Formats: sequence, structure tokens, C-alpha cells
Amino acid sequence: MRSLIAETVQAARPPVPVPAPTPVLVAIRAERHPGLDRLVFEFRDGLPVRRSGTYVKRLVADGSGQDVRVAGDAILLLRFAGADGHDALGVPSYGPARTTYALPGIIQVVNTGDFESVLSFGIGLAKRVPYRMYTLKSPSRVVVDFSTPYWTVNAGIRLLDSTGHPRTVFRPVIPPGVARGALVRLFAGPTATEQAAGLWLVRSHATGFSKLTISRGVARVYLTGRVRGDGSTFTIADEIMLTLKRFPTICWVKIYDASGRTQRPKGRTDSIPECLEP
Repeated sequence: MRSLIAETVQAARPPVPVPAPTPVLVAIRAERHPGLDRLVFEFRDGLPVRRSGTYVKRLVADGSGQDVRVAGDAILLLRFAGADGHDALGVPSYGPARTTYALPGIIQVVNTGDFESVLSFGIGLAKRVPYRMYTLKSPSRVVVDFSTPYWTVNAGIRLLDSTGHPRTVFRPVIPPGVARGALVRLFAGPTATEQAAGLWLVRSHATGFSKLTISRGVARVYLTGRVRGDGSTFTIADEIMLTLKRFPTICWVKIYDASGRTQRPKGRTDSIPECLEP
């Protein structure tokens, strides 16, 4: 009799609900469409419970608060709450944490956080523009469309190939600041396809540049970061000079370190800071 009562009570208990799996980011894609650049975040097991986007002046890593470099003249910070970007072993589930694109608007996508189911990314853009964020299903996706109401021209940048020789690749940049746009694209580095082909950026520990001026055929580039050449005979200075001298208005290039120093600041000659000497 007691066994029968126990069985009846047990049968009457409601089933314990099984928590829904946390959505996991499995892919990031960016592509050109008429009048816009489209950025797609694809998830497995549903969509993040919340998503937000805001333009920021700089990127900082979630948790550490350290600056995160991203190439672009505008930065959009995206956050997905209730989503992960890694597998059970902690390995990123969507690919590289930093990806460069050769699109008119989207320059770079950089991960800035993946902790306690909050996933964040910084989007480096060629220009601050209106955007639209929405979701799609089958598969689950968060889509961000960036308006590109401007025209661009192709500018060549110089990257190093696997044999140690400079190669030219082309990027869309917005006139009239074509030389500056080319430098921004240079510091973004190669796309995934170019990386697979063996191209890479010799960064020489430079994080970017703070200013570019051009006057009477002389371009002056002010680098940021703890720049040093590490004894190499080919540095970021060579890539900058090869990129800028493609423009007919630039004959000489003077490159400054983060403290504003270069070896030959005056005269119509090329110049690099002492820290980039072999």
C-alpha cells in the first residue's frame, strides 16, 4: 500500500524543466550588397536574448579594461547577452578573434569579450554611418547592415609575401583622404584570403598612426605604440613608404615614433625613427 502511494505521489510531480542550451556563435561573415555592407553573426541553438550596438571612441577588453586596437575611422561596439563564442574546451567557435575585410565600409571585426555568456565585438568602419540590426532564422542570425552612401576609389597597399617580397593589394577608400584611407587599410592588415596566400603585415609593434600630414611632396606619419624594429631590415616603415609613394603628390615620407621623433625631420628626404633602424 505504501509503495502504491509513493508511486502515485512520484507520478504527480511535474517534470523538471531542462534549461535551454546557450546559443553559440559559429560564424561571422561580411559581404557587399547594393548600397550597403552586411555583417552576419550566425548562432547555433537559437539567438542571444539581448543584442545592442553603440558607437564608441575606443575599444576596451571586457574584464581587463585594456585597449583593443581596431582599424577604422568609426567604431561600433556590439554586445550579445545570453550567448557564447567558444566550445566546451574554451576554443573560439567562430574563427579568428580579428578579421579584416576589403569592403567599402567594414574594415575590421575584433572580439573584445566572451565571458559569462556575454559576447562583444568592435567593428572598425571607414565612416560613421546609419546601421540597421535585425534577426533571421533557419539558421539563427543577427544581421547588421551598414549604409554606404559614398563612392570609393581603389588604393594599393603593400604587404609582405611568404618569400619576403612586398606585394600590392587594393582596398576601397573614400576620397578626398585617399592616402590616409590607404594607411588605415594598411594597418588593418591582410584579409583571411590574403593570409591564406601568405601575405602578412610587418607591424614592428606599431598599433597604428595618430596623424598624417602632406605638404610640398612630404608626407609625415606619426606612429602609435612601442615601435621597434627588432633588428629587422624590413619594417613597418618600408610598408608605409611603399604604400604612400604610390601617390603622385608624395615624394618623400618621414615617419615619427610615438614620442614625435624622427632622424631627419627637416628637408626633402625620407626619414625613420631611430627605433626602426636595423
